[in-house]
Amino acid sequence: MIEITGMNETLFLGVLVITILLFLSAFFSGSETALTAASDARLHQLSLQGNRRASIVLRLRRQNETLIGAILIGNNITNIAASALATSILISLFDEAGVAYAMIAMTILVVIFAEVLPKTFAINNADKSALLVAPIIRVFVWCLRPLSITVRLIVNGVFRVFGAKIYAKFGQEEREEELRGLIELHRGPGPEVSEERAMLRSILDLGEVSVEEIMTHRRNVIMIDSDLPVEKILDELTESPFTRLPLFRGDQDEIIGILHGKALLRAIRNHKGQDMSELDIVSVANPPWFIPDSTNLLDQLQAFRTRREHFAVVVDEYGTLQGVVTLEDILEEIVGDIDDENDISVAGVRAQSDGSYLVDGTVTLRDLNRELDWNLPDEHASTVAGLILHEARVIPSIGHEFLFHGFRFKILRRHRNQITQIRIWSRKTAVEK
Repeated sequence: MIEITGMNETLFLGVLVITILLFLSAFFSGSETALTAASDARLHQLSLQGNRRASIVLRLRRQNETLIGAILIGNNITNIAASALATSILISLFDEAGVAYAMIAMTILVVIFAEVLPKTFAINNADKSALLVAPIIRVFVWCLRPLSITVRLIVNGVFRVFGAKIYAKFGQEEREEELRGLIELHRGPGPEVSEERAMLRSILDLGEVSVEEIMTHRRNVIMIDSDLPVEKILDELTESPFTRLPLFRGDQDEIIGILHGKALLRAIRNHKGQDMSELDIVSVANPPWFIPDSTNLLDQLQAFRTRREHFAVVVDEYGTLQGVVTLEDILEEIVGDIDDENDISVAGVRAQSDGSYLVDGTVTLRDLNRELDWNLPDEHASTVAGLILHEARVIPSIGHEFLFHGFRFKILRRHRNQITQIRIWSRKTAVEK
């Protein structure tokens, strides 16, 4: 009787130890998943707000190899110990058949309770789980650090023997790609989410877009002849929708100043009671600021801020006037126009009842992509007409249709060699057609 009681106590103690080891294994498995899957951005924000646990997680992740090594060592020790103990107990009960029983039982228990269950919970509650386990894991990492470093040195030595490279450089391009991927994952109901996604994309694109792509072309620029009478200049300025207009003398390529409406009104008021013909308009205007058409928007935005300017004249490599660009133009590249979410705010784009869009050839691809949440490529062309010419490699005739990048294009109007209007079907509509 005493012998049976002792055996029962030994069996109970063995099962208890195995249960504790399985719990530790589950803890290590869940911690590994939580600490690697937790959001860096969210943890960084919590750390800035003074959350000590978030700071611990970030420090652990900075020494990622030591962290993973310590967790894997702890996990394997517990799994092997539990399996060995279970095998010993079952052999004592069932002789050699106990080996098979132990293998089957421990495989089921480890897979379900020490791997799948904790990792499933951790992956679905990564941030909370990481904050919860961080202080405990930090102690384990510290205790197992010598063993972890030794294992890492052995692994690195094996890699060197076979000439394998294990440290991949994560440069600026890869980080930007990761950020763009996170932006595309930003989804949700309502038009405001699409607007946020478009703005975030636009911010990242500032360094890749030149002022030439967003400037007001010279043919659309309203300019004032500085030799006109003051009254006529004032009339043209007040009739214009803009507060700043370029001043030219003789040839429109000869920009001699940028006239601001308030500056002119202030000068007229100070000149009150005197002969207005004696007012020197050029002295009232600001000196023109010329920039090359290859300047990217990020550099130009910084230049606007540094110079405290809002208006620049764009010239090509030969110094010929190409157009003008303003601070507002760059800001609109980021935030877009503010309109009702059901309206098409881009000028030259009209929605049709069949799901297609009538688009003027001069509409920029960036505006179209942002407004309709499309992704037409703008690396080789800045306008819709330019994209068609680039893809078709010919000047198409009216009625010609093209299918590329998942969109269907039909030429509706052409003036000489310029495509002036296109009908575009989006992916879904193009497939249905």
